[in-house]
Amino acid sequence: MNWATLNLMPALPELFLLSAVLVLLVIDMLLDDERRGVLYGLSLATLAGCAAMQYLAWTPVPVETFQKMFVADPLSGVIKFFLYGVTAAVLIYTRQYVADRQMFKGEYFTLTLFALLGMNVMVSASHFMTLYIGLELLSLALYALIALRRDSVPATEAAMKYFVLGALASGLLLYGMSMVYGATGSLDIATIARVIASGNGNTVLLVFGLVFLVAGLCFKLGAVPFHMWVPDVYQGAPTAITLMIGSAPKLAAFVFLTRILGQGMEALLSQWQGMLMIVAVLSMALGNLTAIVQTNIKRMLAYSTISHMGFLLVGFLTGNAEGMSSAMYYAIIYVLMSLAAFGVLLALSRAGFECEKVADLKGLNQRNSWYAFLMLLAMFSMAGIPPLAGFYAKFAVIRAAANAGMVPLAVFAVLMSLIGAFYYLRVVKAMYFDDAEEDAAIEVRADMRLVLSLNGLALLALGVLPQQLVALCMTAVKQSLTSL
Repeated sequence: MNWATLNLMPALPELFLLSAVLVLLVIDMLLDDERRGVLYGLSLATLAGCAAMQYLAWTPVPVETFQKMFVADPLSGVIKFFLYGVTAAVLIYTRQYVADRQMFKGEYFTLTLFALLGMNVMVSASHFMTLYIGLELLSLALYALIALRRDSVPATEAAMKYFVLGALASGLLLYGMSMVYGATGSLDIATIARVIASGNGNTVLLVFGLVFLVAGLCFKLGAVPFHMWVPDVYQGAPTAITLMIGSAPKLAAFVFLTRILGQGMEALLSQWQGMLMIVAVLSMALGNLTAIVQTNIKRMLAYSTISHMGFLLVGFLTGNAEGMSSAMYYAIIYVLMSLAAFGVLLALSRAGFECEKVADLKGLNQRNSWYAFLMLLAMFSMAGIPPLAGFYAKFAVIRAAANAGMVPLAVFAVLMSLIGAFYYLRVVKAMYFDDAEEDAAIEVRADMRLVLSLNGLALLALGVLPQQLVALCMTAVKQSLTSL
């Protein structure tokens, strides 16, 4: 590598973020417990700086660096902007929660930013090794975050389950990558795509490698049959960490899927399309049917997540620009819905009380009609009820599948959406028609109240006027995946 001519501009946001995290680590050593709020402010300033660096590094066409192992393109640029916003919302939503549980420490902020760095590397990777490094950086940070509350047995147990199963999934991915390398002689995504398209790769090794790659990718998405970690981790982790796990990493996982299958393995569309179709069907069915019987709302939202990943795959497995852009739009809207739902749960939690059961939401409209309305927007959007953003997101992926000739899959997705509406409406029924079991005042910081309100209203605005975001997703996909 010639350092004299190395172009660092595409990686400017990552370099800034890494430098800022190292500075935060040093500052944390110099602060006492009463001044930890400084780290909170610096973390938000870091995210603002990353967004500014991302603006400076923006490029309308793909630009590679680090010997073609790292790429800056419209797809990665758009997703990174959303990652910064989502991470900032996570920090704002969770500030009071982590402070009440003695988790308001430097480790919380630095691990969160390290997880963001891992996600950034994942979405800009153009080489299998870069993808794997970003994935492991994200995963290791999440393992530590889940176990951050050392006095919590459920959190420790959830961290151990996630670590063991995550290590297994990473092994599957690495094994699949090694098989692809053996079949094509390269780990560069563009080179792999060219070798497969030319027919020069070892077909048997490629197919075996593809199976392992799909298995590892489905684990990271939380899709059936590799979903077993999702309910336990969502329920066992502190709600603040559950919010982190269920939001930003889903955007990174979508790009991870796109880089490997949509770019590197595009010529094997007929093989991975069939596998993902089975995964999508099973995820929508098991996720929705199992969520019906859940009384713990975090566990219910976990099975809901499994279902939503199935819907995302419905759009992705079409393999065309319409399907992939609709899947990207779905991933963004899902993250906004998850932020709103868990944000309300965090607002209702307080020192000594965890809002994590459906019964804890009873009579919320009597206690605070605004937070009940925000939760209603999140639940109705997840259920796909118009005119909220979740409706258009589901409509977009189902339309893409129908246009690609997958009418039975589209019909099945509609049926699963109808079944899924039941457990979301049950939450709304508890908030508006049941008597309150809690009468404690809901005290929320002004910054959280503002951001949470904007988050909820965005679900309504993007449902009524989705065109700009849809066009942005389509442009990002077409400019980044040139073959589309």
